[in-house]
Formats: sequence, structure tokens, C-alpha cells
Amino acid sequence: MKKYPTAAVIISIMLLAFIFSQCNENESKSGGTSNQMDTSVVATSYGGFDSPVKWGEHLVILGGCNDCHTPKKMTAMGPMDDSSLLLSGHPANMPPPDVDRKDLESKGISATSTLTAWVGPWGISYAANLTPDSTGIGNWTEDQFLLCLRQGKAKGIATNRQLLPPMPWRALATLSDDELKAIFAYLKSNKPIKNIVPAAAFPVLMKHN
Repeated sequence: MKKYPTAAVIISIMLLAFIFSQCNENESKSGGTSNQMDTSVVATSYGGFDSPVKWGEHLVILGGCNDCHTPKKMTAMGPMDDSSLLLSGHPANMPPPDVDRKDLESKGISATSTLTAWVGPWGISYAANLTPDSTGIGNWTEDQFLLCLRQGKAKGIATNRQLLPPMPWRALATLSDDELKAIFAYLKSNKPIKNIVPAAAFPVLMKHN
């Protein structure tokens, strides 16, 4: 004669199955929440990007850094950034802008040559090499970079001269430390390009003692 499970046994089995299924469901939900939280934390930490380098790249593009610091090449669509010279500054072998500096300086207006050299009452300023080569920012520390953009000091050295127009360092100084550090991380990740940018020139109308 066959023996069949009693009602109590059947109920116990069903109860255990229900408990196990709830545990698995809770673990699944918990794991999903954890992943979502992790993703949210990363997004918040890097301005919505998955790394400080990507965030920095976004800020550099948004800030128009390439407008002056990347030399241009002429195309059918007009002047375009030369990607092979990305952020390498004014080319070392390019002569100063061929303009009447006395006229420009006396009238208080500025002129640009390929957008990497600018003339005005301050003299001539050249876009710096921002690549991680030793002729650029290769030897810079993060603290130097922050000092450069917070206080407008050339090469991030407190005793150096102020940065010259058209460098918008006062606007950049309003960025958070995390944003400036992300920009620095991106600049350090680029291809090093050897290019010794000329030193800034004094105004020709400057009175000498």
C-alpha cells in the first residue's frame, strides 16, 4: 500500500519554496540597486562621464581651448584644427604676425595669426604648448596647473608674470578644483608634441628707461 504525503508535509514544502524564492528575489533586487548606486556615484564624481580624462576632454572642448592652442590648417571648409598638432600651441618656426604693431598697440586693438599668436597693447602673446611633452606641461604638477589658472601665473609659478590676453584665466578660475584636475588629467593623456613656443614680446610702444 502506497503512502502519500500528509497535508502538513505538503504545506511545509510549499512554505520553504516560497521563502527561498523571496530570498533570491531580494538578492536580485539588492544587487541591481547596488549597481545603480555605483553607476550614480561614478557619474557624479566625473561630471556624468566615466573617467576624469573624458570629463576633462569635454571641458576642454566646451571651453574652446583648441581655438587658440591647436594650430589650424586650411581646408575646403575653411581653417580647421590640425589634429596632428593637437593643443601644441604656436608653432616654433612660425614668424610673428606681419602687422603694424605700433598702429595696433596705439589703437588698443588686437590681431591674430592662425589664432595662435595675438597682438595688442600688451605686445605679442603666443598660445602655449599644452601637451605632456617636456616643452609643454610634461613637467608640471597638478598644483602648478591649478595655481596657473587660479591666479593667472605663467607656468604655474607664483613669482612669474601674469598670463596675457586672450587667455581667459579669470573665467577658468571659476571652475571647481575637480573640474580643473579633470582638465589636467586629459591634457596629460594626450600625445606629447615637441614644440618650443616663442616667449611673449614686449609692446613696441613701451617706454624704456
